[in-house]
Amino acid sequence: MTAATTRRTALLLLAGVLLLSLNLRPAAVSVGPVLDEVRDAFGMSGATAGLLTSLPVLAFAFFGALAPSVGRAVGLHRVTLLALVAVGGGLLGRAVTGSEPVFLLLSLVAVAGMAMANVLLPSLVKLHFPDRIGAMTAAYTTALAVGLTASLALTVPVADAFGGWRTGLGLWAVLALVAALPWVGLVVHDRRPEDEEPARVVRFLEVARTPLGLAMALFFGLQSLQAYAVFGWFAQLWRDSGWSPAAAGLLVGLVAAVSIPLSLWLPRLLAAQARPLVVLLAVIGCYPVGYLGLLVAPYSLAPLWAVLVGTGCCTFPLVLTLVGLRSRTPAGTAALSAFTQSAGYLIGATGPFAVGLVHDATGGWDWPVALLLVLSLPLALVAAYVAKPRAIEDQLHR
Repeated sequence: MTAATTRRTALLLLAGVLLLSLNLRPAAVSVGPVLDEVRDAFGMSGATAGLLTSLPVLAFAFFGALAPSVGRAVGLHRVTLLALVAVGGGLLGRAVTGSEPVFLLLSLVAVAGMAMANVLLPSLVKLHFPDRIGAMTAAYTTALAVGLTASLALTVPVADAFGGWRTGLGLWAVLALVAALPWVGLVVHDRRPEDEEPARVVRFLEVARTPLGLAMALFFGLQSLQAYAVFGWFAQLWRDSGWSPAAAGLLVGLVAAVSIPLSLWLPRLLAAQARPLVVLLAVIGCYPVGYLGLLVAPYSLAPLWAVLVGTGCCTFPLVLTLVGLRSRTPAGTAALSAFTQSAGYLIGATGPFAVGLVHDATGGWDWPVALLLVLSLPLALVAAYVAKPRAIEDQLHR
């Protein structure tokens, strides 16, 4: 997109990016609040339910890795449109099917579309808003946080009010199909080259062989590990410490809600900073402080620790901001985003598993929380590397 972009097209792009962002989490997390009802409806075994909840991680790893090459072959805007159609169609289909295998297959279709759009979004921002990466990342990560919080908070009330879990899950299909509408008008940009000079193709495996690519994947993976463990286990932690099930759920909701205002501010702050490491360390440092608090007073000061841990989880929008800042071209951004997120989500998937093992082995929460505290410390070391000004294209050329 050139500087001559019309105001109408710019507004269409902004609406497209924000609506897309709202749909990057409901496909993954909306089934969790009604999982018991879904299992009862299909007679679903524990193993199948485990596969269902693992689909988002598998999709991020596999389909996220494919996103840049598919984007090059088909076009970024077309792939984004197709991804949203896959999300909407998958969510709508699984809400009405009576077959367990079809439910699983359509869930995979939905999260596959979500994963591909998730990887391509930083590249779209780099292409259309190269001078406003901080502001646009702030906007879309805030929308993402709103979508996450809404899908956790609204699925059950909608299901209760309008006839059951099928309505609760089907609601998010409508949002995805509405989000696809702006992209119908944006696919024209795939037919108009941005530059007559052919751009260098940046391959997924090339990024995997660079120090910056490895560091970004490790940074993303370590923060994902923390977030998955927190959202997967902390409701049970607070229930075991004395809070009611409803209050424990609200505390986890508070962890998620903290990211809404902070996601609007932190990416812009990071992009404008001459010393971005200061911002990274300030956010990362909230993890060990919150975990120490949980070890000392898990019940009486739980809301304070929820706010601190939620602030630590805002490392996520900062990593996405760095994806745009540590690349020079849309192709470089897409490849760096794909490797960072695909490898990172595989690392992150170990978090809930490790916490569950330690909890079962010790019968309490002190050791699992201590484990998360220790695993938060390497984030600061990796941050020291990724905070330095460098670009993935420079390391690829070497």
